[in-house]
Amino acid sequence: MSYIKSQSEIEQIIKGGKILGEILQKLGDMVNPGITALDIDEEAEKLIKEASGRPAFKGYRGRKSEPAFPSTICASCNDELVHGIATKEKVLKDGDIFSIDIGMQWPLNCGEGENGNGFFTDTAITVIVGEVPEKTKQLLSVTKKALEIGIEQCKVGNTVADIGKAIQNYVEPQGYGIVRDLVGHGVGHGVHEDPRVPNYYDKNMEDWILKEGVVIAIEPMVTIGDYNIKTAPDGWGISTVDGKLCSHQEHTVVIAKDGPVVVTRRSNEK
Repeated sequence: MSYIKSQSEIEQIIKGGKILGEILQKLGDMVNPGITALDIDEEAEKLIKEASGRPAFKGYRGRKSEPAFPSTICASCNDELVHGIATKEKVLKDGDIFSIDIGMQWPLNCGEGENGNGFFTDTAITVIVGEVPEKTKQLLSVTKKALEIGIEQCKVGNTVADIGKAIQNYVEPQGYGIVRDLVGHGVGHGVHEDPRVPNYYDKNMEDWILKEGVVIAIEPMVTIGDYNIKTAPDGWGISTVDGKLCSHQEHTVVIAKDGPVVVTRRSNEK
């Protein structure tokens, strides 16, 4: 998979990312007490298919020997950080926070991208359900700001290490944890590509210079408590070890000559 995408590939990624951002905005608006993760998941799949796309996560396997992920979205609640399965039993209630992580391959049957089915984009939000304490609102606010700080580093000539350093320097002095075992990634030809995009400084990532045409997914994962995580018995859901709240935000970003292009930006973002 090419680290640098061609201009024609970038054009398709921008179009697909805009569609995916609009879909995520609609899904976020559905989040209310009483709705189930499955309700949101079914709407997500419907909207992606109506847009002539394919859910990137449903059927995804990290390895061929592993079971396929069963949902269109990753639906994670409270201390569950990522990769939660969207089930009807996961009913949202007042005081929860709910993360929706969604990916799409678009357009289908275009003769380009993986299996001739277009290019991948990836985006996520964490949403408040009903009324929550101020400390919960602050967690989400810090995570959103961390994402924007990471995006600001997406300039030609900077490195992937600059992104993580900027996020870490903002988040940790405020007393929050940054998950180490999960990171952002390259995206476009596949769901996950090199390079890793850590949300903390990693000297090894200084070798990855950001050049025009690079496409990455930046996704800060911030915790109120310790940053250590564990995997659920289902093999998918990942939660904080200490059971404290965590927040996740993500955008797909193109490195462009005149500055970063956030292809999954939603119209309702402040």
